[in-house]
Amino acid sequence: MRVSYIILLSILLLNCKKEDKLVVSQKIAIERQQEIYSLNNPTDFYQKLSNAAVSIIDPDVIYTPSYVSIDYPNGDVPAKTGVCSDVVIRAYRKLGIDLQKEVHKDMKANFSLYPKTWGLKTTDKNIDHRRVPNLETFFERKGKSLPITQNANDYTIGDIVTWRLSGDGIPHIGIVTHLKSNDGKRNKIVHNIGSGQVLEDCLFNWKIVGHYRYEK
Repeated sequence: MRVSYIILLSILLLNCKKEDKLVVSQKIAIERQQEIYSLNNPTDFYQKLSNAAVSIIDPDVIYTPSYVSIDYPNGDVPAKTGVCSDVVIRAYRKLGIDLQKEVHKDMKANFSLYPKTWGLKTTDKNIDHRRVPNLETFFERKGKSLPITQNANDYTIGDIVTWRLSGDGIPHIGIVTHLKSNDGKRNKIVHNIGSGQVLEDCLFNWKIVGHYRYEK
């Protein structure tokens, strides 16, 4: 199916206007990159999650932290926008898990257990699941909290990692993939820190504060 899609894009490239060729070429490059990166014949949920994360790699996604009203359930901000949490949300949704719905249900039933950093007095379906501290609480409650170490081997395919960015302490989140760093010592991360939904060797770039696995 993916090969057929690439062929279709190639045909479009031959027939489109000059000003549109760059856009089509970029789509072809992304599709080919994802095809190379995908893990063949994934055998478990976490390998599938890694593939899902790889499948949404898109450097053209604009980091957009503004509040947006979205549908419920399965709501999403515009496809070419998003923040770090949207990477996790979009990857899980490809496997049929709607974190918007899951987080909302748990927050509604256990609101007192979730952070009150934003001064909220009730839940908000538009934003609750897009806030990293809320996701940390949800994964601790509904998933499995794993040790935080400086050993790269402890961070395996499909793990969720959260950080606090040095200097400002801003929360960040990403997904550990099956793809290795150039030296083969670390698994690369799919995340969005301002340069789109990208794959990078950044596991130890910031202070790790959360390490989870979650499968519904």
